[in-house]
Amino acid sequence: MPSKYRSALGVAAAAIIGIAALATPGGPAAAARRPATAAGDLTRVIVTYDDPDAAARAVTRTGGTVGRPLSIVAGFAAEVPTQQITALEAAPGVRAVALDGEVDLQGNRWRADGDPNSMYNVVRATGAVDVWRKNDPAGKNILGTGIGVALIDSGVAPVKGLNDPARIVNGPDLSFESQAPNLRYVDTFGHGTHMAGLIAGRDPDVNPLTVNVPGNFTGMAPNANLISVKVATADGATDVSQVIAAIDWVVTHRNDPRLNIRVLNLSFGTDSYQDARLDPLSHAVEAAWKKGITVVVSGGNDGKTRTALSMPAANPYVIAVGAADSKGTDSRSDDVVADFSSRGNTTRSVDLTAPGRSIVGLRDPGAYIDVNYPTGLVPGDTTGRFFRGSGSSQAAAITSGAAALLLQQRPGLTPDQVKKLLTSTADAMPAAEVLGRGAGQLNILKAIQAPTPTTTQTWAASTGTGSLESSRGTAHVADPTTDTELTGETDIMGRAWNGTTWAKAASAGTAWSGGTWNGAVWTGTSLTGTTTTGRNWTGVTWSGTNWAGRTWSGRTWSGAVWDGRTWSGRTWSGTTWSGRTWSGSYWSASIWK
Repeated sequence: MPSKYRSALGVAAAAIIGIAALATPGGPAAAARRPATAAGDLTRVIVTYDDPDAAARAVTRTGGTVGRPLSIVAGFAAEVPTQQITALEAAPGVRAVALDGEVDLQGNRWRADGDPNSMYNVVRATGAVDVWRKNDPAGKNILGTGIGVALIDSGVAPVKGLNDPARIVNGPDLSFESQAPNLRYVDTFGHGTHMAGLIAGRDPDVNPLTVNVPGNFTGMAPNANLISVKVATADGATDVSQVIAAIDWVVTHRNDPRLNIRVLNLSFGTDSYQDARLDPLSHAVEAAWKKGITVVVSGGNDGKTRTALSMPAANPYVIAVGAADSKGTDSRSDDVVADFSSRGNTTRSVDLTAPGRSIVGLRDPGAYIDVNYPTGLVPGDTTGRFFRGSGSSQAAAITSGAAALLLQQRPGLTPDQVKKLLTSTADAMPAAEVLGRGAGQLNILKAIQAPTPTTTQTWAASTGTGSLESSRGTAHVADPTTDTELTGETDIMGRAWNGTTWAKAASAGTAWSGGTWNGAVWTGTSLTGTTTTGRNWTGVTWSGTNWAGRTWSGRTWSGAVWDGRTWSGRTWSGTTWSGRTWSGSYWSASIWK
C-alpha cells in the first residue's frame, strides 16, 4: 500500500478509540489502589451493588460508613467492621465485597458485569435480554433470526463472536482495497468490526436465553444475519460516491436469497450543509427507506459546535441516533446526552438516543486503530478481545440490532412503523437537555410489547439532483501519487455524475445492473461460497479509470465523516486530522470524568 495513505472513512472510526485511564489521578481509582488496612476493627472495602440504596443500608447496619462512590464499577468505598464483612457479602442489594487493596481498575480484574458500558450490561439496560426470551408468531425466540442487517463500513474481521460463516456475509468490497486480493473484505481499519459486534455479535458457546457469563460477548440481535459492504480502507479513506454506490447495492439486492436485508446501519456522515431534499447521499437513504429498509444513521459527533446533524442523518425519514452517556451507573435516571453527540437544531435533531459512551465492543487485532490507539484496549481484559469506544456510531449500531429484533417479531412492519415503535417507547431522560435527546433512550422491551402503530411519514420527497461535490462537504480523497483531490461532479471511477439520471434509478432500485454502477464495473455479479466456508461477493479488477487503479487516500477529512471523533468518551480534534496523525490533546485521563 502507498506510504502516503491519508484518511477518509477515518472519521466515524474515530468513534472507537479508548481512553488512557478510567479515573482521574487522586480520584476513585487511586483510592482503590490504597493498601487494605484496618482502622481499629474497621477495614476499608469496595462494595459493588445491584441496588445502591440497599447496599448502603447494609453497610450502615454493620456499623460501617459509606465512602466515595465508584460509579464506573457500580460501587462505592466503605469502612466496615472486619468481623461483619461476611455478613455484608450476603446482604440484599450487595453484589460483592473486596478488600480495597485487592481492587485495581487498571489491573487484571475487569469484568463485564461490573462495567455498565459493556454489552453484557447494555443488552440488559435496553431490555434486549428480556426480548430474547419472548417468542415470535412462529414460536421462535426473538433473537433477530432471519433478519438481514446491512453494514456499510470498513468490513468485518472474523474474530470470535463474528466468525460464524452461516450468519456473516461479505457483500461487494467497494473500497480502494478491493484491488488488493489479500485486503479484499478485510477490516484493516477496525471500525466495522466494532459496529458488527454491537449489532449481531455472538460467541459460539453462548446460549442467549441463559446468557449469564460475563466473559461471553453478545450483541443486540445475536441471531441476525450481517451483510458487510466494505467501502473504507485502513485509514478510513472513502469517497461519498462509494457510500452511495453501497446503499444502492443494498437496495438492489435486498431480496436476494439468504439476504433478506431489512435494516441498514450507516455509522457515517459528512459535514454537508446541502439541503437534504437535494443531497444525493440523503436521497440514497430515503430511496432505501421507501423500498422497505429501516435505515439507522448516526447523528454525528459535533456536540454543540455544529447546528445541524451530519448528512444523511439530516434526512427526516431515517432513524437518526444520538449517543447517551450512562454516567457510569446502572440507573438510567441520571443518563444525559453525551457531550460529543450532535444536537442538531429545532428543525431536525436526533430521533432517539442509545448507549454511546465508552461502549466495550470487539477488537480487531492489527487494524489501524488497534495499532495506533492501544488506549482503546480495556484495562484488565485478560482475553485481549475487547476495545472501548464512544460515538453516535455505537449508538446507531445498538439501535440497528434492536430494529432487527422488532422485525423478527413483526416481519410486516414498515420502516415508518419501526421508527414509531422505537421512538414512542423510548425511556425518558429527565437529566438530559431537550435538544439532542430526541424521544429519549432506546428501550426495545417496551417497543416489543407495544401495539403496532398506524403511521406514515409525509415529509417532502427528496429529489437527489443536488451536487455530488457538495455532498462530500469538506472531506476529499486524494491520489497519493499526484496529490490530486477528487472533487467536482465525478465519482471514483472518473465517471461524470448526472444527478437526475442517478436519482431516478436509485428510487426505482435499479441503480445497479449486474456489477455495474454509474456506467462502470465496480464488482462481480454473484455470491460465492457456502454457509460453512463463508460467502463473499465476487470481486473484479478496476480498469480503464483515469487513475489507473491507484489507491486514493484521505486528504481533507475534518473528522466529521465516520461519526467517530470521540473514542472512549473524549473528543479528538478533527481540525488536526491529516490521515496520519490524530490529536492526542483530549486523551488525557486527567480530564475524563
